[in-house]
Amino acid sequence: MTLTPELEQQYTREQFSAQEAQNMAHIYSWGPVVFQVARLMRKYGVFQFLSEHNEGLTAAEIAAKTHLSGYAVKCLLEASLTMHTVLYDKAGNRYKLAKTGWFLQNDPLIDVNINFNHDVNYEGWFCLDKAMEEGKPAGLKHFGPWTTIYEALSSLPQNVQKSWFDFDHYYSDNSFKDAADIIFADKEDKHLLDVGGNTGKFARFITANKLQAKVTVCDLPQQLAMLKEQTKGHVGESRIQGYAMNVLDKHEHFPKNAYYDVIWMSQFLDCFGPAEIISILQRASEIMDDNNRLYIMETLWDRQKYAPAAFCLTMTSLYFTAMANGNSKMYNTDDMFGLVQEAGLKIEKIYDHIGMGGHSILVCKL
Repeated sequence: MTLTPELEQQYTREQFSAQEAQNMAHIYSWGPVVFQVARLMRKYGVFQFLSEHNEGLTAAEIAAKTHLSGYAVKCLLEASLTMHTVLYDKAGNRYKLAKTGWFLQNDPLIDVNINFNHDVNYEGWFCLDKAMEEGKPAGLKHFGPWTTIYEALSSLPQNVQKSWFDFDHYYSDNSFKDAADIIFADKEDKHLLDVGGNTGKFARFITANKLQAKVTVCDLPQQLAMLKEQTKGHVGESRIQGYAMNVLDKHEHFPKNAYYDVIWMSQFLDCFGPAEIISILQRASEIMDDNNRLYIMETLWDRQKYAPAAFCLTMTSLYFTAMANGNSKMYNTDDMFGLVQEAGLKIEKIYDHIGMGGHSILVCKL
């Protein structure tokens, strides 16, 4: 691994005293209910009510505002007190918002992560051990008999779809401008092959901001159907095309009916296991020459500036295990570099800290 200085400080030495370590162990042992208490304090507006009343609120006042029973409110408040998300004012018998509670209520990334984990992953986590033993997304059976979650996306319940796409897009959307500036630094009239382009958000961004650019989105037929709907009436609709392909099928190849200046894979390769990544990259190299380039944008967890980002990314690996496909993860630098090289490609340049999500862009050539 290639740990950043912050991560090296966090992960190569003990961080807690014995008492702190024991406390953390207890928190982990009650993890599922800790998560649900935090979620319900948001759902019922308790954190929000407390943020609006700096003087604090009594349990009875919170019960009146939430329309919950006094019993329910006391259970939530007392659990939250021991979770350090609220504070207790003994003099006034009131509860106040703690810093952690404020972030649970107001951090947009926390909002995305909680909804993603509750709506998409929570029941599937119960099958994490089976997924690891079988190498298949055993938790996905909660939604239906699909092989991977990508086939299921268009059929999932609406709230699950929303939470999945909100999570997926949050980590990529804020990187679009920086990524586009890198891709189009030398010329504007490039043709991109966006592999795993999903509903076409990046394609729409590119064609709206680079008026000479063309984008071909390569994805499963189900995703291309959603792409067609999402691009209707878009300013760059005529410059966005779709190419249906199952990249997991080694017999399917990338399109050769046009020249692509850039092959773009954003948050894509983390959806596959090592052997699958090598196969995908080898087939991508079939449509490359000395002039075009393959751009891989990934959130490599060991290149993150800060420990919370690394934490979120390593936890996301387990979503891939239990729910997505059973064999992929958020890769570290050494693993991803090794796969690129094993596929016969060379990393020409690396851009780090793209957007808010801590993305890296690997520019690869033959």
